[in-house]
Amino acid sequence: MICSICPRKCNVDLNNKSGFCGKLGEEVKVAKVMRHNWEEPIISGKKGSGAIFFSFCNLKCVYCQNFKISHLGEGKKISVMELANIFKKLEDSNVENINLVTPTHFTTQIIDALKLYKPKVPIVWNTSGYEDINTLEMLKGYVDIFLFDFKYFSNEKAKLYSNAPNYFNVCFNALKKAREIVPEDKIENGIMKTGIIVRHLVLPNNYNDSINIFDALFNNFGNEMFVSVMSQFTPFYKALEIKELNTKLKPLEYKKVLSHIKKLGFKNGFIQELSSASCNYTPNFTESSFYEL
Repeated sequence: MICSICPRKCNVDLNNKSGFCGKLGEEVKVAKVMRHNWEEPIISGKKGSGAIFFSFCNLKCVYCQNFKISHLGEGKKISVMELANIFKKLEDSNVENINLVTPTHFTTQIIDALKLYKPKVPIVWNTSGYEDINTLEMLKGYVDIFLFDFKYFSNEKAKLYSNAPNYFNVCFNALKKAREIVPEDKIENGIMKTGIIVRHLVLPNNYNDSINIFDALFNNFGNEMFVSVMSQFTPFYKALEIKELNTKLKPLEYKKVLSHIKKLGFKNGFIQELSSASCNYTPNFTESSFYEL
């Protein structure tokens, strides 16, 4: 099983060696299944989003709040059939959608599971944005909504924080492909049924990078794209070793980014309060809390 599913193109035989992301073999690994009430309002709604947190990650940001699963790979191995059963279990629990969190490295297994059972509620691809356009093409007909992180404009920052020096170009082209796959943002009764939300986490001492990202989004996609501006950064994991990240976001930094977004005239979006910068919003990934429905 040679893996080249993401832009890293590890091309390793997963039967013998793990790739950059950490996955090994053909089994899926999941850390948590939960009713998520803290996504954007048009995603969580009143009933919550049915989130499946996959173990490992193809980006592995040094500041990841979920580092226990993204870097350390904590979680439970399951089969494709078991994943399909989780889809059904979540749907039966009356959630707004099925929310696949950090799913990229398990794309083929997820598609196989959706072939076994395709829920009637929307399927959400909750991604770091570091996606291969050919892999995204495989998702056509399976994924209804993209929650699409856009993390960096600066390739220098992308290399330093995520070991991905080509991040901007990769993410930008992937976002264009996602727009082709889901050309319409459709909201019914306050809930997104199809569409894209571009998320951006403002990092401390990096607000100029944030401004450049929103300029790029405006210049290429216009001001009607749904955007979600996040202030929840809290120093975790290896961020504690990087001086510029071992701090919280300053109110003035966040204000400058929000003022620029307002100046650009974005019409649709969400803004986090600075009070969200707390470890209280990090899910519990212990084995005993695998299901929280």
